[in-house]
Amino acid sequence: MNTQSTARLETASIDLARAKRCGFPEVVYAEGKTTETVAAILEQQLAAGILPFATRLRDDQMEPLKARFPEGILNPAARTFRFQPKRTKARRGKVAVVTAGTSDLPVAEEAKETLLWMGVEPVMIHDVGVAGPHRLQERLGDFEGCAAAIVIAGMEGALPSVVGGYVDFPVIAVPTSVGYGANFGGLSALLGMLNSCASNVAVVNIDAGFKGGYLAGMIAGRK
Repeated sequence: MNTQSTARLETASIDLARAKRCGFPEVVYAEGKTTETVAAILEQQLAAGILPFATRLRDDQMEPLKARFPEGILNPAARTFRFQPKRTKARRGKVAVVTAGTSDLPVAEEAKETLLWMGVEPVMIHDVGVAGPHRLQERLGDFEGCAAAIVIAGMEGALPSVVGGYVDFPVIAVPTSVGYGANFGGLSALLGMLNSCASNVAVVNIDAGFKGGYLAGMIAGRK
């Protein structure tokens, strides 16, 4: 591989060619990194003409990064920091982001920010969990034109199966750690989703809003 495709810092090697190989640049996972390291990676990407996206920011990283890069878009609820083109481009399809309850919103916000960074339009459908099934039926019209759905739920994780029975596109199920003791930090929701009888449901890891958003964004872009 051309050595110029990698930018090297003291503690990081930045893949500058990932967009050419995979369609989108390398995403910065901020958890465990110092604020200075995150900032240095973002600077290297910007210098290479890459629009960065950072996930899982700590509280102490948010304001320093915003001060250093005022053009960046900070979402504290999602714990993300993204850069967008100065000129707004046409969106590459639509993806529904569906939550079972309000407690699932931080994961939904991470998925939404991922879609926006990828140039995909998110359609937000909140608080339609199975405890009140009529709420989902009332929002079915909002799925029109979507290429995929990201369905986010904790507790027993039943909502993706229900959504899967109504739509003709892939459902990316995201289990969350929301729930009481026997939820086991999201494990019960994960297992419930993996055992879904809806054929169009696939599952990502617990609280993985970014992963769900990325996969759904790729589906929307190809469609």
